[in-house]
Amino acid sequence: MIHNPDMYATMPLGIVMRRTPGVTRWAAWAWKAVAVLPGAGPAAWRVLREEGDVTEYHAATMTLELHGAETESYLHGLSAQVPSVYAVFREGGGKCPLEAVLVTASPYEAQDYEDNGEDIVEKIPMPEGLIAWVRDFAETYHTEEEFKKRRRDRVKVDAHVDGIGDPRIVQQRDIYRSPTLRRKGRMQ
Repeated sequence: MIHNPDMYATMPLGIVMRRTPGVTRWAAWAWKAVAVLPGAGPAAWRVLREEGDVTEYHAATMTLELHGAETESYLHGLSAQVPSVYAVFREGGGKCPLEAVLVTASPYEAQDYEDNGEDIVEKIPMPEGLIAWVRDFAETYHTEEEFKKRRRDRVKVDAHVDGIGDPRIVQQRDIYRSPTLRRKGRMQ
């Protein structure tokens, strides 16, 4: 891991959420992250646009952090057909239906949040300016790690056979039988 404080960059990133009518009787509304606003100011579910039943909100402004140790992940994300950032949300209470937790450009970090099963991870396409900013950072600080083939230990693991019964017991039938409890001075 690289721990150089110069290899760090941040940018405020606004998250735009779209609310549409639900298609089932169990969900009145469907929510989807549709865009990001690089350099956005603070916001808390401010209405940006309304069109019929569809409403877009500037849900939150989170800080996108780039770390020099994660450049491989950023380059992997940029090589996707649609380079994206990932916003992580949790179920909210009260007025806010979802609470923004994190925004990241690392698909590996997003996968970690998806795996826990409690968070909602939204994939949001990056605008051109954000793609350029992340690419410049990643190319500036990325260093290829040399592949090192791991050598196996020369330990002979087949010298001892597990599962064979006690060699002190004369066994003519099943050599994999394990000894039972001692009764009256001898084994059964």
